[in-house]
Amino acid sequence: MDSYSRTVSTVAAAVTPHVASLRIGQGSGSAVVFTDDGLLLTNAHVVARSGYGQAAFGDGTETAVDVVGVDPLSDLAVLRARDATPSAVQLGDADELVVGQLVVAVGNPLGLAGSVTAGVVSALGRSLPVRSGRAGRVVEDVIQTDAALNPGNSGGALADANGYVVGINTAVAGFGVGLAVPVNSTTRRIIATLLADGRVRRAYLGVVGTPAPVPSTVADRYGRKDAMRLVEVVPGSPAEKAGLRPGDLVLDVGRRPVRDAQGIQRQLFGEAIGTPLPVTVLRNGAMVDVIALPAELTG
Repeated sequence: MDSYSRTVSTVAAAVTPHVASLRIGQGSGSAVVFTDDGLLLTNAHVVARSGYGQAAFGDGTETAVDVVGVDPLSDLAVLRARDATPSAVQLGDADELVVGQLVVAVGNPLGLAGSVTAGVVSALGRSLPVRSGRAGRVVEDVIQTDAALNPGNSGGALADANGYVVGINTAVAGFGVGLAVPVNSTTRRIIATLLADGRVRRAYLGVVGTPAPVPSTVADRYGRKDAMRLVEVVPGSPAEKAGLRPGDLVLDVGRRPVRDAQGIQRQLFGEAIGTPLPVTVLRNGAMVDVIALPAELTG
């Protein structure tokens, strides 16, 4: 067996036992055991408005599951098993991924147990538009991979070559393109909030951005190479009211360096609602400081 096949098969053997086939409400998908006491992670769109469902594993284990919390605007949901489950997967850190890195997608769709595909990370920092009621938002820093996703793979695991789960598969973006919600510090905070409160209160700024380099003249002076370019400022949003504009290069938010959208979003949890938030941008070669007042994001 060649080294590539050996790596993929080793990861599949390590991760597959911890991925459940999930039947919930009118839908189905996959879910990943992430604690040894029976908590599972899946997609919010798989759960929808259901309160409970049924999970089945490859070793024949079956258990009813209850929905602990759902966050449609990150497309994550936490479930709790009523009975014993296989042990937990090992969670990794998607922030350590690089383009070209090997990843393995593991799902457990109904009728297609233990679905495994492999590929590489083809892009990082992708955006996935989602909607909850009237509230539209973009899940930022989504992982793009060419590992094919089968129907029912939503909620399954995206693992690196060491078998660490670095993403939760969420969508097929086109032929040969799959997307996964990253597992990182922001995800862990969302999970903790769902366990505590069942929902996630969010502050809303109203910007969409993409990673961009800092011009060399500014980078040398400011000591920064990377920032985030605003591609959209939502009309009537706190960002627009603060004076932010499309094309602004965001350097700092809350006096913390920003290199991507996650750098902003990790500061937009409930405690940021109504709290003045300083933002520093580069506009037409000049530094501009504004104060935004994030509002609560409502459905």
